[in-house]
Amino acid sequence: MTATLYVCMTCKAGEAPVEGEPLPGAQLHAALTADATPEDVKIVGVKCLSACSQGASVALMEPGKWGYIYGRMTADDAPNILAGAAAYAATDDGLVTWRERPVVFRK
Repeated sequence: MTATLYVCMTCKAGEAPVEGEPLPGAQLHAALTADATPEDVKIVGVKCLSACSQGASVALMEPGKWGYIYGRMTADDAPNILAGAAAYAATDDGLVTWRERPVVFRK
């Protein structure tokens, strides 16, 4: 199966939008899709993950596995998010041991 990394495209990360600039969630999506996507992971932009107070957010889900929502992400976190998504996709149940998670997924 394939794990899905959902990225909130409308997240404002608690900031006032700047005219003509993409929102922080859209910037995060762009950073995630600029790099090679890990095998068995697909990236899907969504309108909302209902985690508005947590800034730019992503969610990891796959049928039959635990699902997770992570907040306070930035475009700079993209490599670590992709590493975490790859680790998640490699599990049978979605449980990645705490030490094997990227730091951005431990907070």
